[in-house]
Amino acid sequence: MSQAKFILKHLEDTRRRSLMLWRSLPNSQFHWRPDPKAQSAAEMIRHVLAADHGWLQIIRGADMRGYQSPWADLAIESLDQELALAQEHRQAFLDQISHYSDQELSESQVYHPGVPEAKILGDYLLRTAYHESVHAGQFLTYLRLMEVPRPNIWD
Repeated sequence: MSQAKFILKHLEDTRRRSLMLWRSLPNSQFHWRPDPKAQSAAEMIRHVLAADHGWLQIIRGADMRGYQSPWADLAIESLDQELALAQEHRQAFLDQISHYSDQELSESQVYHPGVPEAKILGDYLLRTAYHESVHAGQFLTYLRLMEVPRPNIWD
């Protein structure tokens, strides 16, 4: 299996598990937050989905100074709306990864804003899945605090 296929499989599996969590959230709890300073469940979902757009810009070498998410001025209404807004950006991110050779993934460097040292592209892409996984754990805690049954994502 090529490195790109491995990374894509990992990203897709991570997203599949996130979707299981997000879909278990009752609509009535969509804007719930554990305290006034925390992200709401909806804001966390948007943060994870919107990150794909940012990751794509970064791996393409875009200047991220002044970056603004395409969702910056949009109200968060529903999970279905968030997924629809994110679809084209997610697909573009995955398509970009699918075109990388093993050599590019092993040797190309990526500079993430605010991080002084460069990362190897393949490592950086795996870190994007880790970011989503961290928020999946956070979301599981939110569900527990809401006393919402948590889906078994450990298949």
